[in-house]
Amino acid sequence: MGTIFDFKALTSKNKELDFSEFKGKTLLIVNTASKCGFTPQFEGLENLNQKYKDRGLVVIGFPSGDFANQELADGSKAEDFCQLNYGVTFQIMKKVHVNGDDADPIFKYLKSKTRGFFGSRIKWNFTKFLISPDGSTIKRYAPITKPEKMEKDIEKMLAQ
Repeated sequence: MGTIFDFKALTSKNKELDFSEFKGKTLLIVNTASKCGFTPQFEGLENLNQKYKDRGLVVIGFPSGDFANQELADGSKAEDFCQLNYGVTFQIMKKVHVNGDDADPIFKYLKSKTRGFFGSRIKWNFTKFLISPDGSTIKRYAPITKPEKMEKDIEKMLAQ
């Protein structure tokens, strides 16, 4: 696959989402978990969503139970949790794997284009990927990176 815009994935409601819809937008893709020490980052992610969505930022959360099974049973339960506890309005996808043979193709792609501290493997929940409007630049952020620490990079990508 050439860019992130060549992919499709299922939303928490099992509707297909075609990433080609996001050409020209800055994407922030995050592997999330509802029962993790980093779960309060949902608040920061939603703040970024609210602050920048009108300028072209699209935040997308992919629930994953790959790390200590810290995610609810499926994407719709995760979405309900996020809306109820953090007021999340950005898109939550179907629960996926982010590592291993069963990893979602989007995460296989993102990992092939970036490296973290431990190589391409995703270390934990709330690894973040910021993707430029043309899909050519992908920046990866560690789980400990708070969403607000990404604002300078978001601003730069939105200006492209």
